[in-house]
Amino acid sequence: MTRQDRRQLHAVLVTGPSGAGRTTALRALEDMGFEAIDNLPLSLIDRLLGEGGTGPVALGVDARNRDFSTDAVLHLADRLAADPAVDLDLLYLDARPEILVNRFSETRRRHPLAGTDTPDAGIRREIELLGAVRDRAGILIDTSDLSPHGLRDEVGRLFGREGGQGLAVSVQSFSYKRGLPLGADIVLDVRFLRNPHWEPDLRRRTGRDPEVAAYVAGDDRFAGARDRMVDLILSLLPAFAEEGKAYLTVAFGCTGGQHRSVAVAEHVAKALADQGWRVSTRHRELERRSAAAPTTSGGTAP
Repeated sequence: MTRQDRRQLHAVLVTGPSGAGRTTALRALEDMGFEAIDNLPLSLIDRLLGEGGTGPVALGVDARNRDFSTDAVLHLADRLAADPAVDLDLLYLDARPEILVNRFSETRRRHPLAGTDTPDAGIRREIELLGAVRDRAGILIDTSDLSPHGLRDEVGRLFGREGGQGLAVSVQSFSYKRGLPLGADIVLDVRFLRNPHWEPDLRRRTGRDPEVAAYVAGDDRFAGARDRMVDLILSLLPAFAEEGKAYLTVAFGCTGGQHRSVAVAEHVAKALADQGWRVSTRHRELERRSAAAPTTSGGTAP
């Protein structure tokens, strides 16, 4: 069932802590045909959406809104979700606190909730204030390791195909050493597979390299585990779609996020795409590595 079959007006509420990328996301949505409005008073949103029209709308909501409160945002989201004339997505942009502090330090902007305190004090207050909204969000994007261009690409993958299949699947790889990805719905550990890190010719390559992928796939446990993981995910996707979930993140982790998790994520993403699902891939540690300048010669076992 497509968005148009379920609802009339597609509305996206874009929120998250200051510095996480709300403005970039709104601009990306505007470029895709959404009417983008930032910091409209919450009390006016119902009236705006009630004026009719079928064009998609993106609304930026954060602590700077005149009548902002956590309860007000949650009540607004609940009302819109229950309205048969509205197809609502609540998009939450998140980032690690230290990343938000660095972004404010680089721009020298005053945090809206800092007052006379330092930016990190305002960031802590805002994260606490938005906690319940984050829990309510149907779509969460962790922008900690995304450039503005990368965030625009991620928003484009999620919202750039109006009328397509409702559920977008993001297949990601990550390193357990750096913790679980924010907002991951399904997490699978692939550290049981043999590790290319211990092969000198493969160590500095990644799971996208055909030789590394072949090495991982050559493990006797690989084929059976991959097939079971794909079967599990395929059995769950229709149920998530029927519940109206717009975005699902499947994350594969290994020690360093360079080899095994990347190779498995690529295999699974292809299998899901072959079954007709709309799939995108992200490799968190490869993004970190490509962003590093210059790349160091050391490192730990992936």
